[in-house]
Amino acid sequence: MRILIVKLGSIGDVIHTLPSLAALREAMPKAEISWVVERRSSEILRDNPILDRLIEVDTKALRRGLMSGETLRAPRQQLRRLRASAFDLAIDFQGLLKSASIARLSGARRVLGFSPAALREPASRVLLSKSIPVPSKTHVIRKNLSLLKGSLGIPIPEDAKDFAFPISTSDEHKWEASEACAGFSGQYVILNPAGGWPTKLWSAERFGELSDHLWSHFGLHSLITIGPGEQDLAEKVLRSSRSKKAEVVTPTLKGFYEIAKGAQLYVGGDTGPTHLAIAAGTPIVGLFGPTEWWRNGSPRPDDICVERTDIGCRTDCHRRACSNWICMDIEVDRVFQAAARRLQLTGKLMPAYS
Repeated sequence: MRILIVKLGSIGDVIHTLPSLAALREAMPKAEISWVVERRSSEILRDNPILDRLIEVDTKALRRGLMSGETLRAPRQQLRRLRASAFDLAIDFQGLLKSASIARLSGARRVLGFSPAALREPASRVLLSKSIPVPSKTHVIRKNLSLLKGSLGIPIPEDAKDFAFPISTSDEHKWEASEACAGFSGQYVILNPAGGWPTKLWSAERFGELSDHLWSHFGLHSLITIGPGEQDLAEKVLRSSRSKKAEVVTPTLKGFYEIAKGAQLYVGGDTGPTHLAIAAGTPIVGLFGPTEWWRNGSPRPDDICVERTDIGCRTDCHRRACSNWICMDIEVDRVFQAAARRLQLTGKLMPAYS
C-alpha cells in the first residue's frame, strides 16, 4: 500500500506527528510511506530511515501558480514530485484547506482526515473522502494517533512512554552537540527564551535569574539556545545573570536535538525546541500562557507545566497579541521550584552549592 502523510508544518506540528509515523511503520513494515511537508519545516524529517519519500513543497509558490493559471516552473515541479506515486491513501493530519488541497492534488484514491469538530478549518471537510472522529480535548499526539487508527485500523501506543519520535542525526550533529557542551560533563540545563508569538514569551531577564538559581543550588550550567535573529533576546538573559554561568549557543535543529539528549533539564515555552526536547526525552518544565499544556505540552506525567491559573482570560486564548499581557507574568521562584521538583524526579538531583 502507498500511503501519503500530509503534515506541512510547523516544526512542532511535524514532531507531534512522528509517533504516528513510527506506529504506521511498525504495523505496516512493507507499506510505501511518503510525507509531504513545507520546505521550511522539513529538516527534522530529512534522511529518516523509515520514510520512503520526503516531498518538500512551497505552498505559497504552488498556490500562486495554481491561482494565476501560469505554467510556472517551480509549481510544475512540485506537482510532479507530489504525483510521482500512485497513492492509495492520503491522511491529512493538518486539518486545513491547504493541507486537504495538497492531499487531493496528490491524486490519492482516498483522502482521510479529522471529523469537522476536530478540523482547524472545518471547510476542508469537503475535500475529504472520509472523516474520522477522534476524542475531544486530548493531546495533539494522541489526536494524530487516533486519526491513524481510525484510518487504517492498526494498533497505536496508549502509554506516553511508548511514543516513538524517529529522528535521524549524523556524526556532524553529534559533533556540534559535543562542541556546545564541552567542559560541562553533562551538568547543564537548556533555557530557551524564544517563542513564535510575543504572548508566549517569559521574561528574558527572569531566565537570567533562573540560571543563577540553577547554578547556586545544583551546580548546573545554562545553555541559552536561540535561533537566527534572536541574539538580542539572548543578550538580555546574559546581562541578567550575575553568576555568568550561562552561555549562548545557536545550534541547528538536529544539533539541538543531540544537545537536548544530554541535558539534565529543559525550560521553555510552547515553541519548536520545546517539542524537540520532549522528543529527545529531556526532563521538561514548560511555561505556558496563551496555549494549553494539555494539548501542546509534554504527554509524560513527570514533566511539569508552570502557568497562571488565577486569571479569568486564560482559557482557550491563543492570542498572538494582547493588551492585557499577564498570562506569562510568572515569578522566577515558581519556575525554579518546578525545576527543582523535575530534577528530583529524575533521580539525578545535584548536591546543593553554597
